[in-house]
Amino acid sequence: MRKNIETFIACDAGYDDAGIVIFGAPFDSTVSYRPGARFGSAAIRHESYGLETYSPYQDRDLEDIDVFDSGDLELPMGSAEMALDAISERTAEILSDGKLPLMLGGEHLVTLGAFRAVQKKYPDLHIIHFDAHTDLRDNYLGVKLSHACVIRRCHDIVGDGRIHQFGIRSGDRTEWMFARDGHTDLHPFNLDDVNKVIGSLNKGTPVYLTVDLDVLDPSVFPGTGTPEADGVTFKELLGAMLLVCGKMKVVGCDVNELAPMLDASGTSTAVACKFVRELLLALDNRIFTNC
Repeated sequence: MRKNIETFIACDAGYDDAGIVIFGAPFDSTVSYRPGARFGSAAIRHESYGLETYSPYQDRDLEDIDVFDSGDLELPMGSAEMALDAISERTAEILSDGKLPLMLGGEHLVTLGAFRAVQKKYPDLHIIHFDAHTDLRDNYLGVKLSHACVIRRCHDIVGDGRIHQFGIRSGDRTEWMFARDGHTDLHPFNLDDVNKVIGSLNKGTPVYLTVDLDVLDPSVFPGTGTPEADGVTFKELLGAMLLVCGKMKVVGCDVNELAPMLDASGTSTAVACKFVRELLLALDNRIFTNC
């Protein structure tokens, strides 16, 4: 796997040395409202150089950990299934080498590609899902592979009792009914129940963490395709993520739905960059190895 020319800040370790591998999935062909998330991964990487490598939240520094940034995949915009296959291949390669994959989207459908590969290695996998939207439609305008259906497609794989959703504040009535019938463990409007839920799982339970950044209030993060009012603050999202990474065995993760051109101020990209820095430090290959 070749090193990327432009990496996320300080993520320039060699592949063999790295415990975490970043890759981008610049795909947004199924978005239901405003496109642009295909440019999210490149923007996060480029604008990360406005950050310090040191986190005062965690008293850790990216300079002290080994992360390899393999760059963006080249994905066919005309075929969601081919794009998902390419994402699955890259994720499987990273996993087979004993490393943790961190995917930068892209729209939320890209999660399905990575999740398929992670679930093959960890059949008892659970999902922790931060989002404004349920993403539980069986189809969107007749299409089953859509960012509006991604968690439903993950449910097709793992079934009931494995999907834990937080921050949700939007969705079709049938999606809410599907969740309320016990198919997913849905905690609407905020992240308050994260600690309670992860406390109910065995510490060794493998977890896939997927973060749709529109879980944030649009006053914090307007640069996204489907903004929803009444979201969480950056500090609340950071705290919830630190709980998950600190207490659970995270074996794969993604951050998605930044559409950088929809926020001309650049604030949304800066928020995404800072969250990725904190996520990398929380995942840290030392924590991953000890899980």
